[in-house]
Amino acid sequence: MSGNNFCLGLGIGTKSSKGDWLEVYYTKPVFEPCNSLIRALAGVVGYEGGNQAIEISSDQLADLSKAFGAVNAQDQQEIAEALQGTEQPLVLCILQDDDKPASTPEVYLKLTLISQRIVQPHGTNLDGMFGLLPNVAWTNEGAVSLEDLPMRQLQARAQGKLLDVHSVDKFPKMANYVVPAGTRIAATSRVRLGAHLGEGTTIMHEGFVNFNAGTLGTSMVEGRISAGVVVGEGSDLGGGCSTMGTLSGGNNVVISVGEGCLLGANAGLGIPLGDRCTVEAGLYVTGGSKVMVLDDQNQEVEVVKAGDLAGQTDLLFRRNSQTGRIEVKTNKSAIQLNEELHANN
Repeated sequence: MSGNNFCLGLGIGTKSSKGDWLEVYYTKPVFEPCNSLIRALAGVVGYEGGNQAIEISSDQLADLSKAFGAVNAQDQQEIAEALQGTEQPLVLCILQDDDKPASTPEVYLKLTLISQRIVQPHGTNLDGMFGLLPNVAWTNEGAVSLEDLPMRQLQARAQGKLLDVHSVDKFPKMANYVVPAGTRIAATSRVRLGAHLGEGTTIMHEGFVNFNAGTLGTSMVEGRISAGVVVGEGSDLGGGCSTMGTLSGGNNVVISVGEGCLLGANAGLGIPLGDRCTVEAGLYVTGGSKVMVLDDQNQEVEVVKAGDLAGQTDLLFRRNSQTGRIEVKTNKSAIQLNEELHANN
């Protein structure tokens, strides 16, 4: 074993009655673990290199605790000690390289890295992840496989209880796995595991953040951040606005929002925005939208596709209320975001 290792995590999770992994919880993954830590664990779990999700028994936790202690990995030692005596499935996931995931525990580890701000969106390889994530019934008693659900519901009824199914999805809500410091989330069901919320971000009740997407700093989000979309420091998304992700028509274009931008209420974005840009309320700008460029005196210059303006700074996109055409001009006034709201994020 040589060079930098990617990450490792000691996790506790849930399996179906058939023994298939449904989900895994990692409280403190180790990013770029040193070789001495990997070697210390290898003798306990039989690790021989590469990327592996190694199922372990509770009986091995004492030896793992000693191995962590021998290399001064105190956080991991505390985790191993806290898990001793559990009857829940355990896994030690070691990723030597950031290759595409090969198992459900590997996917959960990578999604956790993003939500814990250890890596940013697009900062880890998630290729093929959908085929590794089972569709799960997320209930008040945790994850339940869809095959096991009818019997679990019947058993609950027999005890005079109700098994409450909150959602049926491949992704759980992030807050059951990670609550990033310095954030507010009004409706936790609307932020999926794998979202990245920068410190100072507020997600209001109608805000939504998908996996491998999110904010890098202070933001007020009342709209939709789709998969793969990254929002820069100090940018706000107004009520009901939408960003076009790679899963929702964005194709291979990675949509992003620069710093100090504003998407107005019910606006839509299908191009990458540079810094200090504004999209007027109710206006949906896609890459193919025809846009009239105006100069500083509001004189017509030329018609271009909005995609040709991707990434440019200080732009104001608006719709002419008389002609209905989309116009763009230099956003010299640059929107002033609500400092009081940001100060109390």
